[in-house]
Formats: sequence, structure tokens, C-alpha cells
Amino acid sequence: MLVLLPPSEGKAAAEAGVPLVLEELSLPGLTAGRRAVFEALVGLCSGDEETARGVLGLSEGLRGEVAKNAGLRTAGALPAGEVYTGVLFDALGLAKLHEAAYALAERSLLVFSGLWGAVRVGDRIPPYRCSMGVKLPPLGALGAYWRREMAEVLPAVAGRGLVLDLRSAAYAAAWKPAGETAARTATVRVLQEREVNGELKRSVVSHFNKATKGRLVRDLLNAGLEPGSPGELVDALAGLGYRVEVSAEGSARKAWQLDVVVTEIH
Repeated sequence: MLVLLPPSEGKAAAEAGVPLVLEELSLPGLTAGRRAVFEALVGLCSGDEETARGVLGLSEGLRGEVAKNAGLRTAGALPAGEVYTGVLFDALGLAKLHEAAYALAERSLLVFSGLWGAVRVGDRIPPYRCSMGVKLPPLGALGAYWRREMAEVLPAVAGRGLVLDLRSAAYAAAWKPAGETAARTATVRVLQEREVNGELKRSVVSHFNKATKGRLVRDLLNAGLEPGSPGELVDALAGLGYRVEVSAEGSARKAWQLDVVVTEIH
């Protein structure tokens, strides 16, 4: 099982400590690509602050992120699972997983990133600010940049088992499973079902979509479950108490689409 996650805009505060060693990150096939983005980002943020803020799409209140990016070479690195914060990662609760569940998380979860391409939760990285939607000089749009890099690396990482794709659209653009990999990939949509004027109606959940996805991954990890196909995933989630429906079966051209139906959002 390989679970693809988006990062979070929010990051843990930087700490003093051992800085990043690019060559020690997982997926070594991405090292050259990471170095190029890293150098471009640090170079941008070491120059004119207003130019960097404009490129990165940072508000006035986030101008301090430019200086943080400029100092990435010496910033202390933390496990990626500790760097990323926000709704999905709070619900996932990596720090609260028991030992076996965390070991499963280390080998199963892959967090996509505008700066690193993709990292595992145990990879040590410094806090940074660089979304996948950035057009970073001189590399251009990072989604397109990483799509070229990922094409050479991700198919082997995906292996022959289930790919559970929980990424947002911007990060999904960096790699789209194709062929037989697409046929064993599942995406998840969270729907809230409510009674309105005596009729059951469903609506797509936005903010709480992330929390539900974090919880379902956490529950799979805690149960030690590694479904090998979208069908096995449906059965596994149902066994964990989730209401799951198949809205579209996968093929060599598209992933399976699963709906997780909730009556309450929290």
C-alpha cells in the first residue's frame, strides 16, 4: 500500500539542530531535481524580499517566510511527519501511533511537496514555504517540473499494490498514475449526508474533508491493514466502520473513485 498525501501550508517552527542532507532523503532518484529546486528557492529568497514574496504568493503577514527560506541551508531538520501540521496531519496523529503503526506509516506514506517533490514521513527536512503552484525562476511551474522528475521514479515506488491517492489537485498534478498503476489507484471524496425538508441530500465536504482523510489513514495504520487493491480498501474501511461507496471503477486511464459518506463533520 502506498498512500499519497498533500503537505500542509502550515509547518512546525524551525529548531536548531542538524541541517538537511539531501542525499539522505528517500527516493534518491529525485535528488538532482530537489537540489535544483532547493538552490533556486534559496537564491530567490536571498535576494529582493518583495520579489520573492510575489513569486511565492505570500501575504504581508507571511513575509517572514522569505527569510526562513533563505536560511534553509543551515536550518535544523526534523522528520517530515513532525514538520507538516494542519487539519489532515492533526487528524492523522503520527506522534500518537503505536510503534508498529508508525513503522507502517514510514513505509506507506508519501507526502508531496513543491520543494522536495515527495518525501516519506521519516525523512528529515527543515520547515519551508513553497507550494506546488509556484512558478519558480528559472525552473518554471513546479507542478510541471516535478511531473517530469516523478515520471522516472514513482512507478517503481508504487510497486504492485494499492495506491491510495488523497492529494489535492495542485499536488496530484505532479504525478498521475497511468496504465496498470491507475487501475489499482483509489481516490476518495468525502460527502456529508443530511436530511433537508424530509429528503436526504449529499454535499461535498471541504474543510472537514482533510480531517476525515487523516482519520481513515490513521485507522488503517492502527489496525495494521495494508489492502492490496481498491476493492480490498473498500472492505477494510467498511470493517473499520466507514460507509464507503464506489462511484467509479478504475481502468488503465483513470483511478477508482470512492465516496466516504458521513452524517456528521468534525
